[in-house]
Amino acid sequence: MTIREVARHAGVGIKTVSRVVNDEPNVAPATAARVRVAIAELRWEPDAHAANLRRTTTRTRSVGLLLGSVANPFSAIIHRAIEDVAVHRDVAVFASSLDDDPEREVAAVEAFVRRKVDGLILTCVAESQAYLRELVPPEMPVVFIDREQNGYAADIVHSDNFGGARLAARHLLGFGHRRLALLIDRREIWTARERERGFLAALDEFGVPAESAVIIADLADQDAAERAVTTLLGAPDAPTGIVSGQNLITVGAVHALRKLGRHRDVALVGFDDIELADLMDPGISVVAQRPQELGRVAANRLFASLDAGRRLDPEPIIVPVDLIPRGSGEIRPAQA
Repeated sequence: MTIREVARHAGVGIKTVSRVVNDEPNVAPATAARVRVAIAELRWEPDAHAANLRRTTTRTRSVGLLLGSVANPFSAIIHRAIEDVAVHRDVAVFASSLDDDPEREVAAVEAFVRRKVDGLILTCVAESQAYLRELVPPEMPVVFIDREQNGYAADIVHSDNFGGARLAARHLLGFGHRRLALLIDRREIWTARERERGFLAALDEFGVPAESAVIIADLADQDAAERAVTTLLGAPDAPTGIVSGQNLITVGAVHALRKLGRHRDVALVGFDDIELADLMDPGISVVAQRPQELGRVAANRLFASLDAGRRLDPEPIIVPVDLIPRGSGEIRPAQA
């Protein structure tokens, strides 16, 4: 149960709940009563949050880290890179998984703030992060990583998602492919939208109508991607080249291509590298992100704010990506 759910249940804002919890003035008696009823009905325990609102400047030597999923190798590398920076400062890193759930995002941030971490590094999925203005103390620095935020000014460190997807599609188009497919995660996720935008930009650059391409979204895991590719290649005028929008989708696509015996005649370029990609036959061509650099830059930016004793002016930092040709992306279409 989170303060946001209490606010929704009472029909008020998060700040109003905080004022009631702290017995602050300027809250109408009827509104305060409604908030207290909501707290009782939902059995929310506000003490830790209320104590945090009276936060002192004492450091806890800890930071909160919210990632897509700590089980994903991409997130795990980011996690390790941030820890490598933090450990030299004798700072602990508390990590949590987002699982692309907006409610879980808010709950995780609230849990970090309750524990009085010194700063936050966040991957976000909620439509807006404006809620942070009411949850996060003004002196606490925040850095967003991997995805852009909305409604809250802070540093953002992310890969060149648009440029990377355009690079992947251009690579296939350059080898003669004109029937392409793009496989992406949910469009609610900022990185998925950016990669779709880059893919379409490459088609436009080569004069290929967007209608000739197939875009399949909402692929949350490798099983969904495997089913999508199996269906896709069974259709008339099936694509001759595939751009995979993230590492788990790439794994699913590889499984499907191998089960169908099509891994030598359908080209594939994945966004983000996958384990053992260079040992497969053919090797999997990828647009590789630099997760270690993402984590290091985000951590250094957070600690720069902590060292300065104030939030620095927000700065967007875009980390380059690298095209690694290994064989699957260099397969030419049969008609070529």
